[in-house]
Amino acid sequence: MKFLITLLVVIAAIVLYQLYFVVRARRIVTRLTEDEFKQGYRKAQLIDVREQREFDAGHILGARNIPFSQFRQRSNELRTDLPIYIYCQGSARSNRFAIKMAKKGAKDIYQLKGGYQGWKGKTKAK
Repeated sequence: MKFLITLLVVIAAIVLYQLYFVVRARRIVTRLTEDEFKQGYRKAQLIDVREQREFDAGHILGARNIPFSQFRQRSNELRTDLPIYIYCQGSARSNRFAIKMAKKGAKDIYQLKGGYQGWKGKTKAK
């Protein structure tokens, strides 16, 4: 019985942690449809926050890869005074990336709604 209660508490904590990031990110990031995303990403910093192997398998043409796992080491590569267009496979990593960039002073952060998995535009693979 004690194990079951502990398990439920852990699951509830995980759910609340994920919910926190979703709610916080919605205040920071502007979510764009694919068409809206295409209209602006060429004039911005286009960042794929997935891991290198995912990026190599296929990415939006013109994107740079800064994996979320390398944020601390590589966030200084981004300018906070220019728009930042981000995406991941879905939205979880790009939400967390947006929150961290906002803490660094970025104001214009845009996210691809549905992530790369829903992208139908031009792509490139290595």
